[in-house]
Amino acid sequence: KMSRPAQNKPSGLRGQASVSYAQSLLGAPETQLTALDNGLRVASEDTGHATCTVGLWIGAGSRYENERNNGTGFFLEHMAFKGTKKHTQTALEQQVESMGAHLSAYTSREHTAYYMKTLAKDLPKAVELLSEVVQSCSLNEAEIEQQRGVVLRELEEVESNLQEVCLDLLHATAYQGTPLGQSVMGPSSTARNLTRQDLVEYINIHYKAPRMVLAAAGGVNHEELVGLAKSHMSGVSFEYEGDVVPVLSPCRFTGSDIRMRDDALPLAHVAIAVEGASASSPDIVPLMVANAVIGSYDLTYGGGKVSNDGIVSLLHSSTPHLLAAWRFWDAVENFRVATNLFFPPLMQHLSSRLARIAVEDKLCHSFQAFSSSYSDTGLLGIYFVSDKHHIDDMMHWSQNAWMNLCTTVTESDVARGRNALKASLVGQLNGTTPICDEIGRHVLNYGRRVPLAEWNARIDAVTPSVLRDVCSKYIYDKCPAVVGVGPIEQLTDYNRIRSAMYWLRF
Repeated sequence: KMSRPAQNKPSGLRGQASVSYAQSLLGAPETQLTALDNGLRVASEDTGHATCTVGLWIGAGSRYENERNNGTGFFLEHMAFKGTKKHTQTALEQQVESMGAHLSAYTSREHTAYYMKTLAKDLPKAVELLSEVVQSCSLNEAEIEQQRGVVLRELEEVESNLQEVCLDLLHATAYQGTPLGQSVMGPSSTARNLTRQDLVEYINIHYKAPRMVLAAAGGVNHEELVGLAKSHMSGVSFEYEGDVVPVLSPCRFTGSDIRMRDDALPLAHVAIAVEGASASSPDIVPLMVANAVIGSYDLTYGGGKVSNDGIVSLLHSSTPHLLAAWRFWDAVENFRVATNLFFPPLMQHLSSRLARIAVEDKLCHSFQAFSSSYSDTGLLGIYFVSDKHHIDDMMHWSQNAWMNLCTTVTESDVARGRNALKASLVGQLNGTTPICDEIGRHVLNYGRRVPLAEWNARIDAVTPSVLRDVCSKYIYDKCPAVVGVGPIEQLTDYNRIRSAMYWLRF
């Protein structure tokens, strides 16, 4: 971690940066990896903290489901902490609370995780409870009925999160007819009709030792963790019924679009994506740099080159809180001029060209370049939120940003992207939980934890020439997947969007 203090430093200075970025890369603790006889892998990083995060990462998610049982993994996540064969729900909660721990879980398209943050001294109890949750969940019929209502309410609530709706629809159209097109939460019909037997079958098929990683980060001794894994996880099966091992079928990408027009909504949510690189592809790093070059923007960031009148009118259309904030800074600026003091210029240049254009021409409320990587494919895209009058222009400049990456990207652009990506990678590992999560996902994806120093070297190897070549491979003249939700009458026709995926040039 970038700001890890030296061991002999006074405790009052903990958290302050004491080493350079390069030194922090070299001084990062090694991630140790051990495989048990049943194939379960144990990985840990000892950061010397008084706390730790430990969890089980499993290679199972909505991609492993079919149309009939889509959403089973998500439903099972809700059942995980409702009691085991050894502890009732109340007893389990009391055990966790008495440790001052935090127990959590999540399900994605290819992974499921159950993890606990606790004091380092309570690691043995944490591993014991996690192993119970995964191996002997009670799946009580009454609790299943209660969780149906919970899941159905969550499905209703997620409909109001238009970003999530938009990105789920993007997967649905880009990977139509394949398991990656399914949402993690699944349809409401699954929540209504799922039986206890369905949940038991899902566990028996997917919760196998070779697809599990026991990961830990913080004040963790690796040998102790391996011993705990042998005590509590050696019984996890590694055999499949009838020796039929589930194999992921390839998920093809289809250039297409979905448009859900609703003029009653205040803003349009739009996403455009091409097929990106898989998690293990060497092209993943240049594409991450490409996304860093495009960057992201939100109305609350400020920036650009616009007049006070322009900003005030823009803020009038958003929220009174933002308007009040602008008036405060306007008063500060007037005070600066009157007293001849120096402050950094307000609302001036943003580093991302697309962000500057978006602000100057008031094209959107926010945008972000994103990527989703899976075991054999991925999505590379731009998501933006705009009013109904600027959708076409924002789509034009978004595609223009892509074309610039493929043709005219400069050394200064790439240097900025490299630095932003490095800062992002280091900043994400702030605490034991994100470190533990990265260890779990990396071991499932790559069979090892990729160290920061290696990421750093791969980022440094990205030159303008490399970036142009990789972006041309994935973006230039490719059919995109497009989704629009809200007042999207102005969303560009798909054929015109497709024709903007290349430039006519000599």
